[in-house]
Amino acid sequence: MKLKSLYSIFLFTTFIILHSCGKEDSQSDVSLPSLTSENISVEEGNDDHTIQVKINLSAESQNNIVLKYSTKDGTAQAGSDYTTITDATSIIPPGTTEWQIPVTIKGDKISEPDETFELIVTSALNATVKKAAATITIKNDDTGDPNIIVPSAGYQTPDNYPGYTLVWADEFKGPAVDENNWTFEIGNGNNGWGNNELQYYKKENTSIYAEDYLMITAKQEQTGNFQYTSSRLITKDKKEFTFGRVDIRAAMPIGQGIWPALWALGADIDSNPWPNCGEIDIMEFLGHEAGRIYGTAHWGMNVHKSKGGSTLSGAEGDFHEAFHVFSIIWEKDKIEWYMDDNKYFTISADDMEGHPYPFNSAQFFIINCAVGGNWPGNPDGTTVFPQRYFVDYIRVFQKN
Repeated sequence: MKLKSLYSIFLFTTFIILHSCGKEDSQSDVSLPSLTSENISVEEGNDDHTIQVKINLSAESQNNIVLKYSTKDGTAQAGSDYTTITDATSIIPPGTTEWQIPVTIKGDKISEPDETFELIVTSALNATVKKAAATITIKNDDTGDPNIIVPSAGYQTPDNYPGYTLVWADEFKGPAVDENNWTFEIGNGNNGWGNNELQYYKKENTSIYAEDYLMITAKQEQTGNFQYTSSRLITKDKKEFTFGRVDIRAAMPIGQGIWPALWALGADIDSNPWPNCGEIDIMEFLGHEAGRIYGTAHWGMNVHKSKGGSTLSGAEGDFHEAFHVFSIIWEKDKIEWYMDDNKYFTISADDMEGHPYPFNSAQFFIINCAVGGNWPGNPDGTTVFPQRYFVDYIRVFQKN
């Protein structure tokens, strides 16, 4: 009997203790303040600026509240529209019912739709999370042609590399093209620039859009006997280079018969005609192939020789949907082609098929957008005009 009584007392005491602990835990959970992330709308602005996203608490905390939070893309993209945040920490002190988290908005002068992204509280110590995500709406405050849409996403390359020095760049800032760097070539050339191209090149088809991008506009318009106009710019006699890394960030126009390019020709072309002088096609794009670009070398002593490769757009999106960076790493007796830092083609002095290797001499750059021609074919009923070709920057680095 005694043992039974002691055992019963033990069970009863254990029950009371456990019940009491559970009650205290429950009361502890209930007493934690709840956290709500507040949506916010902000003007985009022309320059980068910091906004504050508000966090509201249902009651004052007795302890520090430790938040972890990150951003998440919506129609706004990290890098181009705002600065990404990953697993950041913020500590809310006791006695607080409102808190603010700073987020950087990247301003520009480009007219575009309103865009959104989220700031998400991923964990909260000493608080319960009632509403984790704050939706941040970036409101467009730029004027301009609503039909001009510059891609907001895309690949970026740095403005410096270990072992290299930046020797020249055009970032296409300011009100107009810098004619210390560029000359406009006018007309249709000889036999459509040797390719049966249909456009007439005009200076008026080029502008600096939003003081941030070189924009070449290909139009369907009558000029003399020509039905299309566009632009072609060269650095001949102004900026010429031998060897280095060249980065060109650009977004493509599209459509059957649209043919933008970034390329280089031997600076001695006047005394050493093409193809003897050599041609480096850093990037060529055919408007009916939205996801593929080409890189090619041309050479030959009085006989045209060429060799090239191509690659697909990959994760950043097709070439008209996002910016990509087209690069060459150009060394003595060798050139490598890259798209978004992925190598896809190489040529060397051993590939010349018995002809002289012309690529150890200076070259000048060309940026143009052709309409029609032997390779892309001509525009048809599916081609929409105008088409716009955007170049963000061109940079030349040489080894130290």
